[in-house]
Amino acid sequence: MQREKVLVKGERLKETIEKFADYGRTSNNGVTRLSLSEQDLKVREYFTECCKELGMEVKLDDMGNMYATLEGEEDGDPIVIGSHLDTVKKGGRFDGVLGVIAGLEAVRTLVDHNIKPKVPITVMNVTNEEGARFEPSLMASGVLSGKFDKEVILKSTDTEGVTFKEALESSGYKGSVENRLSKAAAFLELHIEQGPILESEERSIGVCDCVVGMCCYEIELTGESDHAGTTPMSMRKDALFAANDCITDLRSKLSTLDEDLVYTMGRMNVHPNIHTVIPNKVVFTVEARHKEEEVIKQVEEIIQGLPETVEGVTVQKTKLWGRDTVWFDKEVVQTAEAAAESLGYTHKRMVSGAGHDAQFIATYMPASLIFVPSVNGKSHCEEEYTPYEECEKGVNVILETVLSLLEKQ
Repeated sequence: MQREKVLVKGERLKETIEKFADYGRTSNNGVTRLSLSEQDLKVREYFTECCKELGMEVKLDDMGNMYATLEGEEDGDPIVIGSHLDTVKKGGRFDGVLGVIAGLEAVRTLVDHNIKPKVPITVMNVTNEEGARFEPSLMASGVLSGKFDKEVILKSTDTEGVTFKEALESSGYKGSVENRLSKAAAFLELHIEQGPILESEERSIGVCDCVVGMCCYEIELTGESDHAGTTPMSMRKDALFAANDCITDLRSKLSTLDEDLVYTMGRMNVHPNIHTVIPNKVVFTVEARHKEEEVIKQVEEIIQGLPETVEGVTVQKTKLWGRDTVWFDKEVVQTAEAAAESLGYTHKRMVSGAGHDAQFIATYMPASLIFVPSVNGKSHCEEEYTPYEECEKGVNVILETVLSLLEKQ
């Protein structure tokens, strides 16, 4: 016999989203809520109140991560729903916070229907996902997964010279290392897409099977500075002209690799940057992202294949960093996909080009990442918007996924 569908209350979800946005709301209806700032501490307090009203126990770990747990019939590994409450400066009302609210609303709905889960349900707020106050981004999930060294992270400073350690210790949200998320039946993260694909294809749900791999290179070209008016064109070693040639070459070759490859030349510095002086040095970056390791390898071969000199200008290629594609747990992904299908929502399999806490957590436990549409693909800005009915569908998918996972416990 098929289980009757249980759905969240859309109006309550909308009110909750707006209530959370009050903590750091900007004049243009965005949100500024940097990690461990006054507004972040206030929204953490409000989140705690909401959870305790539901009879949940709230614990903290040594990175300030928050875990609100609804007791299960058994003491098994919990199903964890989470994301982050911090934002960038003048960010939006949905990025990160929607994933925490999804967990809160899922638990509220279980309580509404007197459903006691077989195993505990934990709603998690991950500290400093954005990295907008303390670098790097994905800070706390990086420590939990062993990707970052905690002692190095504690020394990270904000623009005022305050260290993460100092902010954490003064916040009142420093807990015990024993409370860290170490195992779970599944970790589920709901997030806005932050891109235009779902909206353009008129789909409500994106079920991610991975966070794509990437590489980032710095290209440094060194020529000679001379007078812009007295040096013949044939006798110049113009670093900017050479950089332009390299960029054109890279675009031509990278564009033929794969239609899903995205690449960006996002930073360029020109020296001495004076209109009467021929540039003697140009430094620019090339970043590329794709889910297939072989495609990223081809990208790197193309970058490394740039000539060592262009019209007398030397070309140096340095890899700054890279990451492998992180694949989400197939069973959890399929469960989430089946949830969207059973609810009658339009959906698609997709990849995440942006980083999320789920990608680090997926390296040591089953995890999945669910997207809802972003209007015009906008995010990390005050114009960020996801229609409330789309948010509701996303939370319903999370809830249905939880209920399906509970049946398998």
